[in-house]
Amino acid sequence: MSRWRTPVPAGARPDGPHEPGERDIRADGTGEVVARALTRNDLPQALAVCALDPVASVLATARLEIAFRSGFGAAAGQAWGFPAVGPLEAVCWSGANLVPVVPIPDPARRAEAIAAFTTVARLYGRRSSSIVGEQRAALGLWERLSPYWPPARDVRADQPSMAIGTAPAVPAEPTVRRSVPAELDLVLPACVRMFTEEVGYSPIASGGSAYAERVRSLITEGRSFVRLVPDGDGRPAVGFKAELGAVAGGVAQVQGVWVEPAFRGRGWSESGMAAVVDATRATVAPIVSLYVNAYNERAVAAYRRVGFEQVGTFATVLF
Repeated sequence: MSRWRTPVPAGARPDGPHEPGERDIRADGTGEVVARALTRNDLPQALAVCALDPVASVLATARLEIAFRSGFGAAAGQAWGFPAVGPLEAVCWSGANLVPVVPIPDPARRAEAIAAFTTVARLYGRRSSSIVGEQRAALGLWERLSPYWPPARDVRADQPSMAIGTAPAVPAEPTVRRSVPAELDLVLPACVRMFTEEVGYSPIASGGSAYAERVRSLITEGRSFVRLVPDGDGRPAVGFKAELGAVAGGVAQVQGVWVEPAFRGRGWSESGMAAVVDATRATVAPIVSLYVNAYNERAVAAYRRVGFEQVGTFATVLF
């Protein structure tokens, strides 16, 4: 295992994973080691922690599985574990998103884990574009980090986490299918429009090659679903789309659900999602999940009509 130690000079940050024993993190004023950086040898144990709640932890599990197969470089991040010594009770993935997984029932012990991950995150500084995960863990982490990190652009504190493990309750739209690489030029603009509506800025405003590559990768992996319709000139356009943003631990998390505004209010999201559920359960994972802002009551109601049930609550802090 690898550890870090505080205090450190003002403004200093660790420069990446270290060899065992090279650096420790200790809680302020206590002298106690609070967390450890995980190595590949730790990952089976970390995945076992995530398996305690596979729907809530799917975002972290997906990255940890890549790290186990191909290394942390391929997973584009690192993982922290709590406690520093002994069997893992909680983990936190740090990459494009900061994803705490803290399935600890005891409130005091859960608070210790969140405090430990806060210590690590403060040393590194904000590198992620969001904190996302189970509500208590994500908001607890942000509450402790908010005095030290730049202000959040948005805090979405109540996001029902929903899942379905049976056939959908509504008929599937038969024209919904997986997109193919030749359709990238159709799918990417729809993805950009969805992202801009949902998050408030364009993911390609400053070039956006990473976002385009992500969309391309999802198409190539068979994780992009579309319903194509003719536009005003008779050319194909995306009327409905959705992606499997994370697949791990027997769970496929749907992200980026979007219906072209001209077709909203016609039940396209329900029939489209039913098709996605059918295809995903048949070939990808037995459980299909998603999370949605509670204030989006129409979307919550639509997912319930499909057969999704709330199984938890997420929260997202956007930077």
